[in-house]
Amino acid sequence: MDLSVIIVNWKSLEFAKHCIASLLATLHELEYEIIVVDNASEDCSEISAMYPEVRLINSEHNVGFAGANNLGFANSSGDKLLFLNPDTLVLPNAVLRMALILDAEPQLGAVGCRLLNPDLTLQMNSTQRFPTIMNQLLSINFIRRHWPRLPMWGMQGLFSDKPYEVFDVDVVSGACLMVKRDVFESVGCFSRDYFMYAEEVDLCWKIVRAGYKVCHASHARVVHFGGQSTKSSSNASMDIAMRKSVFTFLCKSRGTLYATLYRMTLVFSAALRLTLLTLVLAVLNWRGARSRTIAIRAFKKWANVAQWALAIRA
Repeated sequence: MDLSVIIVNWKSLEFAKHCIASLLATLHELEYEIIVVDNASEDCSEISAMYPEVRLINSEHNVGFAGANNLGFANSSGDKLLFLNPDTLVLPNAVLRMALILDAEPQLGAVGCRLLNPDLTLQMNSTQRFPTIMNQLLSINFIRRHWPRLPMWGMQGLFSDKPYEVFDVDVVSGACLMVKRDVFESVGCFSRDYFMYAEEVDLCWKIVRAGYKVCHASHARVVHFGGQSTKSSSNASMDIAMRKSVFTFLCKSRGTLYATLYRMTLVFSAALRLTLLTLVLAVLNWRGARSRTIAIRAFKKWANVAQWALAIRA
């Protein structure tokens, strides 16, 4: 079999149904199977009723993104694996193009696509560099938005004038990631060291360490609605989970000392932001500005990050 498509669902049933429909409309030239793993979130029997050709696996417990994808892999048979978020719509020929690229080069282990917002504008997290203290410390929306071509982000290729370019990257988004089966198995699948966030970073790092390449295909395009499976999680848990995952990855890839330095820079960064936000809130309170709510939300976020970095919160 050419391809196994693995979709992990967590309270995203309506999105998953549309995602499957987009796959069925575009995979005519491949021998494929579609596997949906529900992470103990909701009744997905409607998928079986609507799409009897789709294999539904119900996990008794929420085993996280990595665990659920590994479960899907264990029940798959394709030579290539496409890990696809349920909140995506596959555009024509996207999967075929990724498959052809992956088959064409023996040293290529994984390929990602160009992710688009619902209005078809570019999602800049389609590719990224492996995390470092510097690119994490400077990962501020204003900087990324105004200087997206800085090498520290690993997004230069997204702005190429060549519409069919395939270029090497560190990491491609886990929202749509295709990998050769033998490569995925040889590097140990998705790591269970992460429950949420950074799983694709870790996988791409293991693939590169094993001597394979990771690339991005500009002409394979997928609409990604983004974050639908995590919207019901609390902001506090997500703020901390993201930093914990980066910390775990840095421990594995660069050592405990480097990871500890990253954690300390978070304390400094959070303290600076909280100081500035305190001043902003004082001004907004005096003016009665409606944007005060946004500033309060930002203050709570960085307070959570600071507490975790100082090991006050687990």
